[in-house]
Amino acid sequence: MSKLEKAAIQTALTNLPGWDLAEDGLSIGRVYMFGDFNSAFGFMTRVAIMADKMDHHPEWFNVYNKVGVTLTTHDAGGVTAKDIDLATFCNTVVDK
Repeated sequence: MSKLEKAAIQTALTNLPGWDLAEDGLSIGRVYMFGDFNSAFGFMTRVAIMADKMDHHPEWFNVYNKVGVTLTTHDAGGVTAKDIDLATFCNTVVDK
């Protein structure tokens, strides 16, 4: 899978509220805030199951009700369609 051009990433991000392109252009990220730890952990569990199915795993950080997610495709050296797809799934989980 080849990495996306910056313009393509920025276009995709218009449909991904809360997600931003990193300054170096090599990843996208978002911070999610939940009501409590249990909600944050539930989100991470649902995303982990999908990430495993996709064979595409996020870099993330969790403290209590806060989950920071960073997506990049290391093999491609930047952001690919896989990252956009997983970010879309993350937002879908939160929107439910």
